[in-house]
Amino acid sequence: MIRALLIASLLAGTVGCSLVSRDKSRGAEGERELPFKAKLRSSSDDRRAFDVSVRNKGAGLEEVRESVRFEATKYCLLNFGGSETEWRVSGGPDDWAFTQDGDALVFSGRCTNR
Repeated sequence: MIRALLIASLLAGTVGCSLVSRDKSRGAEGERELPFKAKLRSSSDDRRAFDVSVRNKGAGLEEVRESVRFEATKYCLLNFGGSETEWRVSGGPDDWAFTQDGDALVFSGRCTNR
């Protein structure tokens, strides 16, 4: 009888785990509103590689980078367990390279954790 009760309570606890979604952080938002809406697309060949596009409406590069950085950090953290990102650069380590696609700036990076 005790064995059956123990097994039933373990099963109930295990079933309850599936009710708690680990995806609650998928809709994560920043502490303050980010200046631009960024869109991240991962590469089909290498899931660690991604592009983040942001529509630039005449703001400074630092504001654009903050929106890009947030999306990249969220993606790397949720999918690979860490926020380390290696950005494609043009010159110095803090000089992120980007391409222009219409009115959008496209930054490329790669998650480096694990």
